[in-house]
Amino acid sequence: MGLAKYLEDIRSRYVADSLAAKARKVVREPVSETAARAASSLAGQNRGFINKIVEKSMNTLGSFTVANARPLPVIVLADTSGSMSENGKIQALNTALADMAQSFAQDEDGRAEIHVAIITFGGTAKVHQSLTPAAAMQLQPLVATGKTPMGDAFDLARELIEDRQKVPGRAYSPVIILASDAQPNDGTRWEEALDRLLTSDRAKKAQRFALGIGAGVDATALKRFVADPSVKIYGAADAAQIAKFFRWVTMSVSSRSRRPDPESAKGDALPPIDLDELL
Repeated sequence: MGLAKYLEDIRSRYVADSLAAKARKVVREPVSETAARAASSLAGQNRGFINKIVEKSMNTLGSFTVANARPLPVIVLADTSGSMSENGKIQALNTALADMAQSFAQDEDGRAEIHVAIITFGGTAKVHQSLTPAAAMQLQPLVATGKTPMGDAFDLARELIEDRQKVPGRAYSPVIILASDAQPNDGTRWEEALDRLLTSDRAKKAQRFALGIGAGVDATALKRFVADPSVKIYGAADAAQIAKFFRWVTMSVSSRSRRPDPESAKGDALPPIDLDELL
């Protein structure tokens, strides 16, 4: 039984018992009209007193929940290179990210408070959306331009996760999502940066998802990013499949946030959603 229901039951029983006791007394001992009015007034005061207790308790519960929710960081590495402007890919990615953020913001039942950051890499790599509670996000659309400096994006993700001011020690292990439509074009830098990410003290514990966007995507970098043969690399040939992938990830993260122990749940099997294509 929830606390709100428990307190409501107490209120109902208290008021009912008080009125019943006064009724029995009236039956046993005839009272004047003035005394009856006084008894009715007292019952109303009792009801108001209990209402105040319930209201104060619920306010305290809300403060306790917010204060004690542990952050669950979700970091999206989004390819915004020029090729993402083709076939509606960047528009589909924008829509999928907005839907994901909205779903996280409405997820109030979790033991974790989901925070979202978006790192883009197109021409240059940058933090497009700083790590922010999903409910407070004001997401700006992504714009596709330039080449694919994936290595710089990996370094930014590692620096963010290792920053104790932005990701406190009490935070749950992060989720990192890589969505890209092309092979990185920064030479071997992306491999060196990915090695730094996968071996850093905190980032190596992250749960990782990868999405290859487009029919001809080379999954080499995506597979190295996931670094686990048992974890599938997902492909999206069109906008609908991009949306489906992000709905699937959203469901997985939200499910984890509601577990009794979100930390131990990060390695659990993911929700079975039928994706049309796997790389």
